[in-house]
Amino acid sequence: MSQIKLDLKKMSEIVSAVLTDEANALLTARSRVRKKVVEAAEIIINHPGKVVICGLGKSGLIGQKIVATLCSTGTQAVFLHAAEALHGDLGIYHPGDPTILISKSGCTEELLRLIPILKESNSPLIGIIGNLTAPLSRKLDIVLDATVSKEADPLGIVPTSSTTVTMAIGDALASVLMTAREFKHEDFVRYHPGGELGKKLRLEIEDIIQPLQNVAVVTPSGGSSCFIKNQGD
Repeated sequence: MSQIKLDLKKMSEIVSAVLTDEANALLTARSRVRKKVVEAAEIIINHPGKVVICGLGKSGLIGQKIVATLCSTGTQAVFLHAAEALHGDLGIYHPGDPTILISKSGCTEELLRLIPILKESNSPLIGIIGNLTAPLSRKLDIVLDATVSKEADPLGIVPTSSTTVTMAIGDALASVLMTAREFKHEDFVRYHPGGELGKKLRLEIEDIIQPLQNVAVVTPSGGSSCFIKNQGD
């Protein structure tokens, strides 16, 4: 099989275009959601229970990432698959649990079918929605506007800018909640003890320093032979 050679100039331009489009989408979203994110955080922090995040497809995957970020920063959260919710998974709900619904189109049928059920549970409904005129937007208590003018891929249809904006809104929400809870480094270590990040945060000088008796010592007059001998000892 012959190797495919990419046009470096053309492909580099695509990379630049994608990153520029996504960066611009974030800057545009910033002014639209600042106050609404704070309102959503206020609802969440005044509820003693957990946050439920619900979505499908790419929106569902972003929702799972937001859940992970919230959990590691002091806010209890669970992910609810929109389709499975209608087939028994609503059992994770406790009355009043704030719920974040994620949808680019704002027309996701499974989410629309969930709305009446969630309202019966007195759940505050927050949406990260990419279409403010869609049916879903009109049924929520707070809408975080994730609208983008275009997707960043060459065809303009693949979730790229929209998923980036959605994830960033989730990060902003988590950051507001962290600040409100006065979440500190030691709290993060408790929730994230593993991996390189946990290691860096937990590592103390006592964990790596060697006792003096285990350290090779070379005197100025000893020369390299003294060093070799000490190492051997």
